[in-house]
Amino acid sequence: MTDETLLDVLKEAAAAVRGALDVLDDWGLAGTRPGQYRSDLAADEVAIAVLDKAGLGVLSEESGLHHPDREIVVALDPVDGSTNASRRLPWYASSLCAVDADGARAAYVVNQATDESFEAVRGAGARTNGTVAIHGSATETLSAAVVGLSGWPPRHGGWKQMRALGAAALDLCAVAAGRLDAYVDFSRNAHGPWDYLAGMLICQEAGVGVVDAFGRDLVCLEHECRRTPVAAATPGLLAEIVAVRTSES
Repeated sequence: MTDETLLDVLKEAAAAVRGALDVLDDWGLAGTRPGQYRSDLAADEVAIAVLDKAGLGVLSEESGLHHPDREIVVALDPVDGSTNASRRLPWYASSLCAVDADGARAAYVVNQATDESFEAVRGAGARTNGTVAIHGSATETLSAAVVGLSGWPPRHGGWKQMRALGAAALDLCAVAAGRLDAYVDFSRNAHGPWDYLAGMLICQEAGVGVVDAFGRDLVCLEHECRRTPVAAATPGLLAEIVAVRTSES
């Protein structure tokens, strides 16, 4: 499968999610597991149908691992930020990252409330809305940085300002686009691959550094896998924010 075709399949799956959300009547909790909403289940079903038809494996937050033996497996969060979605806060997305034997290959994240999208293919740069190239900011120090947070920091980390927006995939894309200077997860081992892999590739292709705060490989295709992603626009800023995060471990 070519990169272009692969990216088109990811977009088709995200469009199917949009269609399912457009006709959803009940945005409340599903009662299946803590934090799982009816929107998650409806979106998961239609996205997996598209990906499976295209011959792709899937690692889904909502339903686990499907066809792990396939050459390409898509890390899927059908609705990242589903609490935001349930409250009509327009910061929730479908996040898809295709992973092959060499790592993250293609990524697509679309804000389902605003239709703004972010995409990347390994070695080919990152774009918003399909055409506009994006790059991280030039901010070099934490004291000058606007930082996106997940979880609750035990103290002020020394940043200029912070934002807690509630959707990791979009937060990472905001770093890739230079809207945030960095992102850090203060909830250790709270994020699965579906939360961050697409945003990770988009950041990397936009020149933004992304690491696990504790030095682990971020590319993982197991449902039990959890990581602590940190992203920053410049190497010096990344080193500073990793130091802040690990000092609070």
